[in-house]
Amino acid sequence: MISPLAQVHKGAKIGENVTVGPFAVIHGNVVIGEGTVIDSHAVIMPGARIGKNCKIFPGAVIASIPQDLKFAGEDTTAEVGDNSVIREYVTLNRGTKANWKTVIGKNCLIMSYVHIGHDSIIGDHVILSGYCGLAGHVTIEDHVIMEGYSAIQQFIKIGAHAFCAADSKVRKNVPPYVKCAREPLSYIGVNTVGLTRRGFSPEIIKQIEDTYRLLYVKGASIPTALAQIEAEIPESAEKRHIINFIQESTNGIMKGPVRVKEAVSAEK
Repeated sequence: MISPLAQVHKGAKIGENVTVGPFAVIHGNVVIGEGTVIDSHAVIMPGARIGKNCKIFPGAVIASIPQDLKFAGEDTTAEVGDNSVIREYVTLNRGTKANWKTVIGKNCLIMSYVHIGHDSIIGDHVILSGYCGLAGHVTIEDHVIMEGYSAIQQFIKIGAHAFCAADSKVRKNVPPYVKCAREPLSYIGVNTVGLTRRGFSPEIIKQIEDTYRLLYVKGASIPTALAQIEAEIPESAEKRHIINFIQESTNGIMKGPVRVKEAVSAEK
């Protein structure tokens, strides 16, 4: 049902059983999948590609042009996957010619006042809590949880199943399966609760813990730690994911746990 008080461009492609609330605005060059709800006062701008059974709450702005001075009006998109929820006043910018699109995956929850910058790619089952800010070119893999007020610098990557505590300042890549907190952002353990909830076996979780013990706790350099991981940790998809992620992190990964002595010295 489309409210007579909504403004819907004749060039928009609206699927079956889509609900559009009063005072919502849907521009041309927009595709909205069946069963999606666009609440009142949401604005869906040119280049939006919204999947099936999504829920867009009041005040959200989807597919506004990039906040990038290099943007020259190129034809780009902002995509929202099936079953994702976009809460109040989220801003999602479309891509630039660097990537041509900004993407939110399937079954994501993007809470109020989150900003997602141009060319960012977000996987499936991701939760971004209120007031998170993503600069352009951020990559977030599947099943990541970012707590509120976290800020992610441009070109940063966060690995699958990671959990970042509230108010995190993410300036380096965050490897998969970990928990991180503090300032500067540091490793504080493996996300065992999240992994258990998602069906990872105790054996695999222990392998992940052993992997990060070699990487972050033993104090070896990253090349030495990777060599030890290759030699000592049984082969698995999770081990390979961690190693590949670190080897591909040309802008570095977050630091290890802050020692008590280091924390005291920093305060002086």
